[in-house]
Amino acid sequence: MASVYDIPPQELIKKIAEELEKKIEPPEWSKWTKTGVSKEKSPEKDDWWYVRAASILRKLYKNGPTGVSRLRTEYGGASKKKSRPHKFKKGSGKIIRTVLQQLEEKELVEKTDKGRKISSKGRSLLDKTAKKLKG
Repeated sequence: MASVYDIPPQELIKKIAEELEKKIEPPEWSKWTKTGVSKEKSPEKDDWWYVRAASILRKLYKNGPTGVSRLRTEYGGASKKKSRPHKFKKGSGKIIRTVLQQLEEKELVEKTDKGRKISSKGRSLLDKTAKKLKG
């Protein structure tokens, strides 16, 4: 039986993003927002919201209960301003919170005392997708 750990992340995230397009809808403001302080422009691809949601779902599967702050660190990057050295900046918390709330509404993620974790429905979605990709 194939699991999430057996499939390359890019392939799995791409397939999960296609599944999530049927379930969640990006907010209106997502067309103009940047994904973090370290970015200069907003994402160029139209499906970036679904890819981010699939990536968050996969991270929750692998890393267990995780909070928004830790996910912000995961999606952060180096910020280069003028001639100063690079400095690490966290990613956008609003995007991560909104994605997590949408995934909670669809019962793919649930809240715990230690943060959010993947639900049995979310785990099933990821396992079935991994099985399709493997076989």
